[in-house]
Amino acid sequence: MYRRENCVVQVMKKGNVPKLQDVLQVPLLVKQPEDRAVLVQPPTQARQEAVVQAFRHAWAAYRAHAWGHDHLKPVSKSYSDWFGGGLTILDSLDTMWIMNLTNEFEEAEQWVKDKLSFDINKDVNLFETTIRALGGLLGAYHLSGHRVFLDKAVDLADRLLPGFHTTSGIPLSDVNLLTHNAHAPSWSQDSSVSEVATIQLEFRALSRLTGDPKYEEAVMHVSKLIHDLPKKDGLVPMFINTDSGLFRPTATITLGARADSYYEYLLKQWIQTGKTIDWLKDDFLEAMEGMVKHLVRRSKPNQMLFVGELLSGRSFSPKMDHLVCYLPGTIALAQMSGAGASPELVSLGRELLDTCHSLYSRTATGLSPEIAHFNLQEDTSNDIIIKNADAHYLLRPETLESLWYFYLLTGNTTYQDWGWEIFQSIERYARVSYGGYTSLGDVRKPLHPRPMDMMETFFLAETLKYLYLLFANKPPLALSSNVFNSEAHPLPVFIS
Repeated sequence: MYRRENCVVQVMKKGNVPKLQDVLQVPLLVKQPEDRAVLVQPPTQARQEAVVQAFRHAWAAYRAHAWGHDHLKPVSKSYSDWFGGGLTILDSLDTMWIMNLTNEFEEAEQWVKDKLSFDINKDVNLFETTIRALGGLLGAYHLSGHRVFLDKAVDLADRLLPGFHTTSGIPLSDVNLLTHNAHAPSWSQDSSVSEVATIQLEFRALSRLTGDPKYEEAVMHVSKLIHDLPKKDGLVPMFINTDSGLFRPTATITLGARADSYYEYLLKQWIQTGKTIDWLKDDFLEAMEGMVKHLVRRSKPNQMLFVGELLSGRSFSPKMDHLVCYLPGTIALAQMSGAGASPELVSLGRELLDTCHSLYSRTATGLSPEIAHFNLQEDTSNDIIIKNADAHYLLRPETLESLWYFYLLTGNTTYQDWGWEIFQSIERYARVSYGGYTSLGDVRKPLHPRPMDMMETFFLAETLKYLYLLFANKPPLALSSNVFNSEAHPLPVFIS
């Protein structure tokens, strides 16, 4: 299936940044075109089939009302475009392959062949485009072996690379796909740490699959630079400057938005590279110790474990994003991969998953708010506080992702049952007749949850995929040979 190229991937040097001492001596693995790489079994039980039917419902609505556009608007039965590149199609390809939706996959592949063009005069977010579009194309190529997906991935990545042309090598947040001009967000010269540190799996995979080291060089430089920076017991501020390559010292420290997947990709890069770059794993484990030391608390009165934030790097806030609910799954993956996760860390992950499940089970709709605050005061009966601005539900996948990993780790079918409860709540409150699934404005109000008229692409890429995987009798894809990116796109593990 693979042929070896005698290539050397060198970590590039840019500007006035800490010198990089190591050179990666690893062969690149170039996948032969048109190999069908992964055969996936059809659904094996009723819960899986129910998820497949949910996907069909969402896909039919997208096909009818938004075909070729980025997002379906389920309530108005229309569409919206982010950068006009058929993002829902790209994000859904490998989900269809895994679910054995052959007709849908073939039609989407034909659209990619005939219609997909990145000659779009539009500024796009480097991170989101990488994990969704580039990751989607690479996941489809990894599973199908169809060369068109790899060719399109190369075209897209080449348009994104100018984002790395900064003094430090830390990429800018936005790149124009047509002009290749890159720029920082209007409000700052800084980039989010999660955004610059959650593109490594995709660019590395592209280098290893094509034999061209330039993609891996760009992202490995970023990882090594962040590795060399001083941290708070392994924890990082959420912003980093693209000129200096230094953290913004007063930025919030969080495992939620703008920092979350930095920690996820430390572990997954170690796995992707055949567990050969130990400082990635060591940085992850150090960060977990720092999290326990600085961010973990228990609510009152019921002692629910949660992970808060340090505002300006110092003042504790009992705020936890739903995004943090990826973390139990990452801890379970660390245990299954042999990264050296301690029993105490695994126990913490299990308790945090209990809390994430409670974010669903304790609301009137059975769906989680985007953000929760946890009570630390005496004389109150509510552990969880949901503020009006935080009560929306965006069809997010993180808790379901963690349920899957913990089910794989423990075999405990309770995690499947919890996933089924969440799926039933999605069906009850988010399903739109003839229109797919919509985000909701308020999970506290079952009679008036306020549909937001948006079906995010990650609902098809992640939420339904993780549900499908969770309900499988055995894993359709082996974790020994697949690593899932932050958008749930499976990429190959490279073992030299």
